[in-house]
Amino acid sequence: MTQLFLPLCVACFALVFTSAAPPPTTQTAEVAIPDRCDGIEFDAITPDEQGKHLFFKDGFLWKGFRGPAQRVAESFSDLGRVDAAFRMHREGSTEDHDYVYLFQDEMVFRYFNQTLQDGFPKKVEQEFPGVPCHLDAAVECPKGECSADSVLFFKGSEVYHYDVATRTVKKKEWPQVPPCTSAIRWMEHYYCFQGHNFTRFHPVTGLVVGGVYPKDARAYFMGCPNYGGGIGGAHELPACSEVKFDAVTSDNAGRTYYFTGSRYQSVGTGLDDPRAFPITRMWPEVAGGVDAAFSYQDKMYLIKGDQVFIYLSGAPYSLIEGYPKTLQVELGVQGPVDAAFACPGDHTAHIIQGAQMRDVDLSVTPSTVTKVTNLGVLPEVDAALCGSDGLKLFSNTMYTKYRNKYQLSPDEDRRRPGVSYMMATPEYFFIDSSMKICSSIRLSNPF
Repeated sequence: MTQLFLPLCVACFALVFTSAAPPPTTQTAEVAIPDRCDGIEFDAITPDEQGKHLFFKDGFLWKGFRGPAQRVAESFSDLGRVDAAFRMHREGSTEDHDYVYLFQDEMVFRYFNQTLQDGFPKKVEQEFPGVPCHLDAAVECPKGECSADSVLFFKGSEVYHYDVATRTVKKKEWPQVPPCTSAIRWMEHYYCFQGHNFTRFHPVTGLVVGGVYPKDARAYFMGCPNYGGGIGGAHELPACSEVKFDAVTSDNAGRTYYFTGSRYQSVGTGLDDPRAFPITRMWPEVAGGVDAAFSYQDKMYLIKGDQVFIYLSGAPYSLIEGYPKTLQVELGVQGPVDAAFACPGDHTAHIIQGAQMRDVDLSVTPSTVTKVTNLGVLPEVDAALCGSDGLKLFSNTMYTKYRNKYQLSPDEDRRRPGVSYMMATPEYFFIDSSMKICSSIRLSNPF
């Protein structure tokens, strides 16, 4: 049972006697730079303002999931060791949304673009009433994943759930979650680190979810030799110019999902070096891949064979009761479907089948086909995505961009050729734990 808990952070004092001081020396011991593949225990992990994850250990810092360590003071001149860290999530706030909070003993430091903000450092209890000092870990929990924009603070076996808006705390104990030395929110999931292992947990219930834990972080969160390469591994991967997508869609939170085979990847949330996951991880009822996908209002439609799965958007996605249904019943068309898209603010789903595109009115029940367009000389379409910047049709290892859907009309006054691009810029990794998919999905002309 949770209870309101408002402890005061009491600073600890120690008497230091001159007789106990070490003898003076003329030599300075050189501190070895740690290697995170040695199985070290991180002190803190947090994304920065740009979404790049920062890993802290003693006085050292790693930026991103790969690369060497540097000293913390090179980026945060006011700090050495960091006990806990998180990036504030507070939509609509110009005061501290996306600001980075770093904790050391009984003090908290607030940064933006690595610049310490006026008035900081402060006592922890001054900035976060009811939260203890000498924290072990912290992680943000946005509204929708928690009941309100929140921060989870960890100290020993205790968890302090802090409501950002009301500045109130609920103290919890989660017996399934081990004491966290650091914590991370990644792709809407939550991970507690202890040593070089991690455990995934639910941020509201504290239940361990998603598989058998603990797991070795070196095989997932960093590019370590002999550990599968992780997120930033340097294995030989096919470039995305060699991989085609089965479906692409964006949700109303701004995430874009790419589907290929039995895996998907989400980008557009400010995360660096994302990984691919089994589709069943997010949409457990859909196995073996999807043929097409589109989003409409707060729902995502996944089409597989002659069936349509409709999910309510959110974290996690939830299948609407009564689904899947057949394509004929739900959309008034028969399969198979090559691609589909719906443009923001429009009530029409565009279903591409071979050289034809069927417009389906989603505002009526049952949905009905209102128009059939002959796409003529367009190449075979594998996936489609419509957004504020135009329409993209994916074909094999290329995509073609149109200003809007009307450019697909056969009307000579409206039909214009699209501009084609290769999918080859290696900025975002698209990989699974066996490193078998491809090395990039950022398009050469970014969305």
